[in-house]
Amino acid sequence: MTEEYRYDVEILHLLVSPGHAYFGRARDGAADVPTTDADVAEVVAGKGIVGDRFFGKAAHMDAAVTLFAVESLEAIAAELGAGPFDPLATRRNVILRGAHLAPLLSQDFALESGGSRVEFHGGRPAHPCAWMNEVLAPGAHASMRGRGGIRCRALSSGTLHRGPSVLMSPVPLDPKQAGVPTLLRPSRLP
Repeated sequence: MTEEYRYDVEILHLLVSPGHAYFGRARDGAADVPTTDADVAEVVAGKGIVGDRFFGKAAHMDAAVTLFAVESLEAIAAELGAGPFDPLATRRNVILRGAHLAPLLSQDFALESGGSRVEFHGGRPAHPCAWMNEVLAPGAHASMRGRGGIRCRALSSGTLHRGPSVLMSPVPLDPKQAGVPTLLRPSRLP
């Protein structure tokens, strides 16, 4: 990756969970699964975050690590007149402050933290599920559309550390746009 743009960001949370918490009917409640807000998360190229529910799963190799801007969550809370919300309730792996993520779709980029560098490929948007209405607030599912973060493939192995970090991007980013929804593709349905 050619490093063209560097942005100071902060890794606020590193969610590592061996199980899925949101499946089935929301009225039945979330599954009681162990979830760690880690200080450090080990990333393995092509597999994801060690100990996470998507680690090494063939169906998720291209989207094993999710990145999310906390500014999105703050904007959603303001729009809904609710919150503050627990960022871990979104079930995104890496919660960042100051990261404009949407332009990183289809791009190779890197995060440097704690002296370690991890490279990623921005695979696809991390679309929210209807569970957001239950775990955040009514209306959160719709409000989170277009700003649910991105799902990534780990291109290199390394360690992510909570705290000050640097996001290296091949495209210009605007950190002020971190909480602004991106235009979603129109549906193919009539």
